[in-house]
Amino acid sequence: MWKVKRMNTARIVVLTIAVGAGGIAAYLASGSDKPLPTPEPVAQMQTVDVLVAKADIGLGQSVKPEDMQWQNWPAATASSSFIRRSDRPEAAKEVVGSIARAPFIAGEPIRDPKLIKANGSGFMAAILPSGMRAVSTEISPETGAGGFILPNDRVDVILSKREKNPDRSGSGDIVHSEIILANVRVLAIDQAPKEKEGQNAVVGKTVTLELKPEQTETLARARQSGTLSLSLRSIADVNAVDTKSDDAPRRGDSINVVRYGIAIPMMTQK
Repeated sequence: MWKVKRMNTARIVVLTIAVGAGGIAAYLASGSDKPLPTPEPVAQMQTVDVLVAKADIGLGQSVKPEDMQWQNWPAATASSSFIRRSDRPEAAKEVVGSIARAPFIAGEPIRDPKLIKANGSGFMAAILPSGMRAVSTEISPETGAGGFILPNDRVDVILSKREKNPDRSGSGDIVHSEIILANVRVLAIDQAPKEKEGQNAVVGKTVTLELKPEQTETLARARQSGTLSLSLRSIADVNAVDTKSDDAPRRGDSINVVRYGIAIPMMTQK
């Protein structure tokens, strides 16, 4: 009799466990039927296709088709000077053959102000700003201060004249020095219009300066009347306004080349 009761108890326990397991399974199954929460939509950034340099484009280089490509650009940061495909779909063809008036680095947007159409003219005439003139004069390679004046540097042109002392006969000559041109840009040294890679000095025989028409006359007269030298300006003084002050050199004063830059003596025509 006790065996029968023991078997009934075991059956009840097994049945209880089965019912409990079934309930748990049903609960889990009902929970899995609930839809997953829908993620909030992410705002899409508006972009535009902008023409950019695919590779570095150097100063004076003629732009070729393989130098450019269209690239997605955030519309919010796309300048109005950028070339957009929506505005100029044929721009990539239009730009081909233009000369770079300033260098581009890879990935930089192409901009019209940094390009110019040569239309058969030479490189220097193409990159020269409107109203300016390119004037060359000789420099001495033997005393060229190591060639530290490079294209695109700013210089002062100093005229030195040697005159006899009228007060004392037999005494030494008097040297008058004055800055005749201030803050002018160097366009090229010989035939090099830019600094070569890995080279921080250019020694040549000719320097080409960017001058206004009236400055070209001043330089031409100065070459016949004395000795010219270039004084290298600090990059911090490029945008400085030149004023007449007590510190400025006067006619007859000696030029302190340490103070005003590195002077490069230049040959003059006799």
